[in-house]
Amino acid sequence: MKKILIPSLLLGAMATGQAQEKKVCTPADYARAESMVEYNTAPLIDRGEVHPVWLDKDRFWYRVLTPTGHEFVLVDPAPDKRSRMVYLTWDLLAAAVQAVTGKPMEAPHMERGFGRRGGEAVVSPDGKRAAFIRDYNLWVRDLATKQETQLTTDGIKDFGYATDNAGWKSSDGPILRWSPDGKKIATFKDDQRKVGEMYLATTKVGHPELHAWKYPLPGDSVIPMITRVIINVDEPKVIVLNIPPDPHRATLSDDIASSGTFDDVDWTADDSQLAFVSTSRDHKIEKFRIADANTGVVREVFTETVATQYESGRNTIDWRFLQPTNEIIWYSERDNWGHLYLYDATTGKVQVQITQGNWVVTRLVRVDEKKHVIYFMAAGKEPGCPYYNYFYKVDFDGRHLTLLTPDPGNHSVSLSPDGEYFVDTYSSPEAAPVSVLRSMSGKLLINLEKTDLSRLMATGWKAPTLFSVKAYDGKTDLYGLLFTPSNLDSTKKYPIVDYIYPGPQEGSVGNWSFQASRHDNQALAELGFIVVAIEGTSNPYRSKSFHDMSYGNMADNTLPDQVTGIQQLAQRYSFIDLNKVGIWGHSGGGFATAGAMFRYPDFFKVGISESGNHDNRNYEDDWGERYDGLLVRNADGTDNYTAQANENYAKNLKGKLMLAHGLMDNNVPPYNTLLVIDALEKANKDYDLVVFPNSPHGYGPFGPYMMRRRWDYFVTNLMGGVPPHEYQMKPKIDPRNASD
Repeated sequence: MKKILIPSLLLGAMATGQAQEKKVCTPADYARAESMVEYNTAPLIDRGEVHPVWLDKDRFWYRVLTPTGHEFVLVDPAPDKRSRMVYLTWDLLAAAVQAVTGKPMEAPHMERGFGRRGGEAVVSPDGKRAAFIRDYNLWVRDLATKQETQLTTDGIKDFGYATDNAGWKSSDGPILRWSPDGKKIATFKDDQRKVGEMYLATTKVGHPELHAWKYPLPGDSVIPMITRVIINVDEPKVIVLNIPPDPHRATLSDDIASSGTFDDVDWTADDSQLAFVSTSRDHKIEKFRIADANTGVVREVFTETVATQYESGRNTIDWRFLQPTNEIIWYSERDNWGHLYLYDATTGKVQVQITQGNWVVTRLVRVDEKKHVIYFMAAGKEPGCPYYNYFYKVDFDGRHLTLLTPDPGNHSVSLSPDGEYFVDTYSSPEAAPVSVLRSMSGKLLINLEKTDLSRLMATGWKAPTLFSVKAYDGKTDLYGLLFTPSNLDSTKKYPIVDYIYPGPQEGSVGNWSFQASRHDNQALAELGFIVVAIEGTSNPYRSKSFHDMSYGNMADNTLPDQVTGIQQLAQRYSFIDLNKVGIWGHSGGGFATAGAMFRYPDFFKVGISESGNHDNRNYEDDWGERYDGLLVRNADGTDNYTAQANENYAKNLKGKLMLAHGLMDNNVPPYNTLLVIDALEKANKDYDLVVFPNSPHGYGPFGPYMMRRRWDYFVTNLMGGVPPHEYQMKPKIDPRNASD
């Protein structure tokens, strides 16, 4: 055989070409990845968690999905019954319920309580009247006769009653709290007359539509202020509380209905008094007050002042006014952990610290005033992941602390109206939900459902791996989830993608209960990536000092934790390629992603920043002022927010960055991303951009398109591969729910 001589230069070129051979992702590869997205995994989960609909004191029903459809289950926990009956149709269930209760049942889609607004109206506790806004004034409608009565007359534009506008969130429904007997309403008159505006414009053929609304920013001299009032309904009368207007704030956020109703307001059972909390603009000062509902005279009870920001709970208001004993259950992190305290409502003094220890009360669930027992959720007390919530009870004096849900995992509970029973559903990222019925002593009464994943597992789906690493300080434990391809070859190297949401109101993992699909983390892994979600420091479900680690510098965004966490994982798992690190996130995660690309340009090679609040001076006032403090202007024209703004570091970009934003985003206005674009162009930096002309913060129906573009971007730029051309995502509805 004749030898063929090949020049050494050509040999080098051939070798290089072989080394750089690109992986071609086929439509089948993308279809496999798409099979791990929620709209494909959810239909394969049977007998999932229970959402009880309580019928009376303790009986309830729920609907459960099966491989072929669904079942309705009727449960009676009474000692002489203790039954769990299955019905295949709604008609059969309704007949059974009517037989035992004597009351007809409406169709299941009607079995929903009224929310904080009930659409554009809030219904009274007795269900007879509904309060609504018309022409900036408050009205009530008799639901039987349809007769309408005007309750207020002096409401005007930008100074109306019960208006729902927190800058980033608004609706036409009123924010108010009915008294228990439905004869009084607690609400406010919202003064926004001199508040600055935000503007968005639609994209269309012809003249665009301008959307303008009140949207205060950090440092603005004027923010919305609320004058608190109590309104008599039967004979309309407005009683103004005799205190100065409060900032449009609550202990949870500036959306003063973010817990589901008018926040930080508590009527007494006899409607004679209204307890409420006034929050300072920077969330450092909380004033507990009690108003005489007939005169409007307000009594100052006590004040709590916090050096950083006050935390009242995790998505719920964790305080109660107990009129019969004239006591207050109050939530505080004053000993570095979130705990409950019992106050004397007359003296404003602490009587006892009810709970204590290196763990966190996360939700006050029920207060039994007769037995002096408190029921609550807490995290970090039991062994294992500190983010798992368990259900407990304790006496008012702090004695007899009892764990009511002993099974390991993250628990959620639903209590019967009479407080004798509760449904307990528990799970973890690695274990599917189990639902049981327990007595309020914690005794197991009935096994309700155990989730069946067999159809899902048959597709090759696997749960993520829970891990722990050390934070950037080398001491603090962090927790996260690791997603790997179902066909992982541990002898190979895989690029790693960091999904980030830094909080500080939650974190990258977010919900620690079972979820078959978390964003598109497993889907992305199926394409040949390792995907990680690290719950960095500054998460509120840990100690106060842990939560405050980023206070005053939100641009930190847990990025030092992300870097050191990924480095530790690469040492632990040899299949992680530390030279190919990507990152992506949405909203606060978009802010963090761009920050990662600019501040750690040699570590993060590819980033996708979606809808980021890149400069908190351009985001709603409450967010920055709560977690960064009030804006302070310096003599040189800078301020304490300047060093946190992403556009100031855009010149450092080295890798590939995609920016995305909806141009009708009324939460994080698109000007946040435009500031970064302006800086990138001034620095002569290349970038990629996806915009959604008429879309809100989450892109609405274009979410699947953004997901596909995200996959394409990581495949092309982090993996060095070739994605299929314009793969079409195919969202669908679970056929078992299609007729609901």
